[in-house]
Amino acid sequence: MQQNCIQIENLSKRYSGSVTDCLSEINLSISSGDKFGILGPNGAGKTTLISILCGVLEQTSGKVKYYDNDHAVNFNMIQSKIGFVPQEYALYQELTPLQNLEYFGALYNLKKNKIAKESRYILDRLGLTSVADKKILSFSGGMKRRVNLALGIIHQPSILFLDEPTVGVDVQSKVAILKFLNELNEKGTTIIYTSHHLSEAEEFCNRIVLIDNGKVIIKGNLQNIMKDHKTENLKELFLEFTGEEYRD
Repeated sequence: MQQNCIQIENLSKRYSGSVTDCLSEINLSISSGDKFGILGPNGAGKTTLISILCGVLEQTSGKVKYYDNDHAVNFNMIQSKIGFVPQEYALYQELTPLQNLEYFGALYNLKKNKIAKESRYILDRLGLTSVADKKILSFSGGMKRRVNLALGIIHQPSILFLDEPTVGVDVQSKVAILKFLNELNEKGTTIIYTSHHLSEAEEFCNRIVLIDNGKVIIKGNLQNIMKDHKTENLKELFLEFTGEEYRD
């Protein structure tokens, strides 16, 4: 039986000055080893939910629990277990990939030899060895996206949060990134992922939650959901539950 990795109970978030919740009473379980997709239209609350789950934002009400703990999570206690790769580049573009990895590794109190070993491995797996000592300013979008991912995993987190990890990249970079993520998952990393690329999400995720207007619309095993609702693919399922109207 899979262990509960994250338990979300009656989670709500309302930003200051707003009269409505951007997340409303979210209840959700994520198991260790999942490739879990948080999906929904623009403004559904996906990024807000991920930001709360990794301690970047604080919820208005409700609880987030990790690893079957009865108490709400203390993020200071588990920070080393979490990796977060935001949609925006979280790196120093005037530095090289290697310098960035050394800096972020030091933030996690990794020893120099550990940083060096992990940096060599990650850069090699993400096809960045040849540019390890070049300034990121000159990199393509796909290369920057791969460096962004590298920085989120330098400390070997057991839970990895990804917000649009392949947005704006070429086909080759997308394939390389997803292949590497699958390898991490096979080694035990739980991956929590959001994307607007529904065909990619369908191929990558084993379980999903669909959120719209801050509420859970449907959740569970992706293949079972599509079978139950007689939909051919995730795009068809998505449109069935969220409609085809424009979203701003």
